[in-house]
Amino acid sequence: MIKNTFKKEERLCSKRSIDSLFHNGSSFVVYPFRVVFLKTELTPAFPVQIILSVPKRRFKHAVSRNRIKRKMRECYRLQKSTALLPTISKNPINLLLAIQYVAKEELASQVMFSKMQVALAKIVDEISR
Repeated sequence: MIKNTFKKEERLCSKRSIDSLFHNGSSFVVYPFRVVFLKTELTPAFPVQIILSVPKRRFKHAVSRNRIKRKMRECYRLQKSTALLPTISKNPINLLLAIQYVAKEELASQVMFSKMQVALAKIVDEISR
């Protein structure tokens, strides 16, 4: 059985990597998410590294931003082993990934879960090309 964990190595923390992701990466929108991704030749500790963000402009209270990020993290954590990692393990690539929340209000967890599933499927399609 595959463990659905989200370790520190999976988080994208390097400023240089984040800059290259946003300057050189490709993006698409699956409402309520904007996804930016970049295939790299670097060899990080984990094949997929991710950063999640929620805009302070739309959600003034940190409690709201943190709750949305927690929901996003949980949706990603539960679906990455079935949707994303099998494709990445077949191809010898590393992936940098940014998922930004673009909705103006907080959505239900079930809606976020289904939209995250669509977003991860689209990432797999883009990588497979």
